[in-house]
Amino acid sequence: MVVNVGSPVDGVLERVTVDRGDPVRRGQVVATLQSGVETAAVKLSEARVEFGRRKVERNETLFTKQLISAQERDEMVTEARLHEEELKRNQEILKQRTIVSPLDGVVVERRLAPGEFIRTDKSVVLRLAQINPLYVEVVAPASLFGSVKVGMPGKVSLAPFFPGNYKAKIVAVDKVIDAASGTLGVRLELLNPGNRIPAGIKCSVVFGK
Repeated sequence: MVVNVGSPVDGVLERVTVDRGDPVRRGQVVATLQSGVETAAVKLSEARVEFGRRKVERNETLFTKQLISAQERDEMVTEARLHEEELKRNQEILKQRTIVSPLDGVVVERRLAPGEFIRTDKSVVLRLAQINPLYVEVVAPASLFGSVKVGMPGKVSLAPFFPGNYKAKIVAVDKVIDAASGTLGVRLELLNPGNRIPAGIKCSVVFGK
């Protein structure tokens, strides 16, 4: 599986923490956008929240002694809650300036460098590939339609790249046969712990073994 990773917001790329060939983990920060304004907004909201909480605490005693009305207390509590919600919103806006990996895999290509402008609808910062598990794409004779089914095991040979055979499992079988070539597509899933096997190499498959 290959994905193009971009940004949910427009902005200037501040740094990219990975490069071509580097392994990445799901949720790992791979790039950040400049976020001075957004960081300042979060700090301002935090200050307002702290002030609102102190204000409510100070006036709680006054309300208990009936020195302020219930309406005045309610206004202070509501104002404090509004500041808390504003803080949450600004934190989410700041979070959008950080780009994280959506999968466990490797960096296939790095397309942008710090200082470049990112557009949400056009810019791709990185191309990432998940290679555990690997997908084994097979072009099989149409005569196998009906005899190969999802869940059936297969034995994959990667010779001459790797010796021996590897166990895989069918996860998809095309329902449409290519009339011109008389073939159908079959996909198997092959576990690849440690990303030891590279993607893109040729192989052969024996079904039902």
